[in-house]
Amino acid sequence: MARLLEGRIAIVTGAGRGIGRAHALELARHGAKVVVNDFGVSLAGEGTGESPASQVVDEIVSAGGEAVANAADVADFAEAEAMVRQAVETYGGLDILVNNAGFVRDRMLVNTSEEEWDAVIRVHLKGHFATLRHAGAYWRAESKAGRQRDARVINTSSGAGLQGSIGQGTYSAAKAGIAGLTLVAAAEMSRYGVTVNAIAPVAKTRMTEGAFDTSAMALPEDNSPVVAWLASEDARDINGRVIEIDGPKITVENGWSHGPSADAGARWDAADVGPALRKLLGEAPEPEPVYGA
Repeated sequence: MARLLEGRIAIVTGAGRGIGRAHALELARHGAKVVVNDFGVSLAGEGTGESPASQVVDEIVSAGGEAVANAADVADFAEAEAMVRQAVETYGGLDILVNNAGFVRDRMLVNTSEEEWDAVIRVHLKGHFATLRHAGAYWRAESKAGRQRDARVINTSSGAGLQGSIGQGTYSAAKAGIAGLTLVAAAEMSRYGVTVNAIAPVAKTRMTEGAFDTSAMALPEDNSPVVAWLASEDARDINGRVIEIDGPKITVENGWSHGPSADAGARWDAADVGPALRKLLGEAPEPEPVYGA
């Protein structure tokens, strides 16, 4: 088997279970040295006292790979920095960051509490930012020192963030934010030898079992070969993309783009907006339906 990631150094967040665990195992199988991060929380983000990261490390080492555990809270700015430092100090660098950590607290909007909103936005969106910020600073410093690395970031968005999902307003907002952050980071960090892409995985996990019929859903492992390739040196020309993975099917998501437009040549009169906008909407494609609609 071709080992796409021989000698490369990776961090995978939320890698103790589910999709993150599958990513860590797949990257290690392809020769990467992996920092396996998991804070050890329940589906709702509450501490459990478990150490699932260590269990994944044991699996990797037993299979002949190299890995170390990390229990950082990815949304804690200092802990995210220490996690990047752990990779550098343990293995001599960092080439791959897979941002996967997250949890859900599904509620209809009118039933969502402020605490639930803050918790979900924090772990998903701030958790992506914090790790990306510190890994990016490392890669910028390496580039300026003449040691530019062929680095990769793979973020985790969701169809909920791209098309929306009823009962998941908070989660959808966080995942949409991750897609937007991916586009900006891809544009800003390419000068340092870094590509930034995102996946929108579909799989039967702890997250999806409570919200959807998962009987026909793909396995977490079905997403990981795509991540392994995106993390490889061969993928250096792929940047700023969001790719949905649903079992054997991969789809390049188009996201927001400019559609039909009209120019009044001066400030619009409110009475003229309706006819003009209705005409444009008639020319535009219908939006993707929201999941659950």
